[in-house]
Amino acid sequence: MYHLTALVTLLAILVYFYSSILVSEARRKFGVKIPAISGNPDFERVFRAQMNTLEWLPIFLPALWLFAIYISDDIAAALGLVWVVGRILYILGYAQAAAKRSLGFAIQALAGIVLWAGAFGGIVWRLLKM
Repeated sequence: MYHLTALVTLLAILVYFYSSILVSEARRKFGVKIPAISGNPDFERVFRAQMNTLEWLPIFLPALWLFAIYISDDIAAALGLVWVVGRILYILGYAQAAAKRSLGFAIQALAGIVLWAGAFGGIVWRLLKM
């Protein structure tokens, strides 16, 4: 069973949901009406943080689950938590200033790369042992 990975998956979805709420609040705060996605730089940063999170989910989630299946649920969950923390730092930092997104991005990108590489290595290792 992959209980820890499942929990981290739900946390990642919660982070994305939270970023959606921040976009909604930013729309009201900065007067950006739907369907516009530009016009106020403060809104645009919050919106881009949400979109970038969405762009990373299809990279992160399969890598997380494949790592859990082929390597370890515990390690996948720990790396997944690192990704979640990095995403939160990215979202909150980017909302303040574009320059403040870098640390969070680096943390989540590193976690995502380790998950992907581990999953790839685990799959190749199993194939070679056949």
